[in-house]
Amino acid sequence: MRYFYYVHTGHRIGLDRFHRAVAIVNELQKEIDITLLCSDFRIAAEAKEYGIKRAVGVDLVRNIPQIAHHGDKIIFDSAEINPTLLADMTQFFSTFIRISDNPSDMKHEKEFLLSPYLEGEGICKGIVIGERYYEQQPKTIPLALFFGDDDYEKDLEKNQSVFKPFNMELLMGFYHFLGYENSLKESFTAIHECEEYDEVIRKSEILVSASPQAVLQNLISGGKPIYLQRADYTNDFIPLFESFSIPIIKELSQAQLMQAINKASSNSYHTVEKSNTKVIVYIRKTFDL
Repeated sequence: MRYFYYVHTGHRIGLDRFHRAVAIVNELQKEIDITLLCSDFRIAAEAKEYGIKRAVGVDLVRNIPQIAHHGDKIIFDSAEINPTLLADMTQFFSTFIRISDNPSDMKHEKEFLLSPYLEGEGICKGIVIGERYYEQQPKTIPLALFFGDDDYEKDLEKNQSVFKPFNMELLMGFYHFLGYENSLKESFTAIHECEEYDEVIRKSEILVSASPQAVLQNLISGGKPIYLQRADYTNDFIPLFESFSIPIIKELSQAQLMQAINKASSNSYHTVEKSNTKVIVYIRKTFDL
């Protein structure tokens, strides 16, 4: 019997789930041999840079049974779910733990569920953020933007004039194109490469981001995040961010951005309960470790 963690990630959907997977797998691999399955081969190749001991790329979610064996155990971190796939997965794996960000989701009788919203039998309510983000650092970047790791349509470039008056620093995403930053230089006071992700997230006083995971990481780090709801992103995180009093920009404009920045500057953010240990204990118990 083997252990797997499948994460849906890549240049079309971003690395939010991947960052969560890293936080969980890094803890679990201290005691078990677990393989990270990535829907993106490039991310699987880069996973060692994040401390992951073993990662494999898979083309399609339906290819997982070609790597795993019947009776293995898996954590399924993806929204690529439907009744047929869920039924097949819960029959194939002896233990199937699914991670959902959907506030209106429902637990299948044969699965276990991790959620920031739901509670009940077989469900663990919690949010997992990498441990390093809990270590406070001086906020040396007054205002920064992280648009996200995916920008295939170059929406940031199209909307850069919205950000230009605010003297923001920009954190580049992992999947921007070669030379992309050249067209953005006039709109931002500084441009940070994706390798500086941790440093910028942790050192930004106010972070504007369309990445839900980056928003949570900045909040945990003592920052004042603003969530930018992109049209091509799910709105599943809005109820969660509203519960933490995180300002939300639902339609990108200079007026909304200014309003959100002013609110963030004087805002009283709610504390995020640290639930890393609770989630890992839940997984260990569910896996019978």
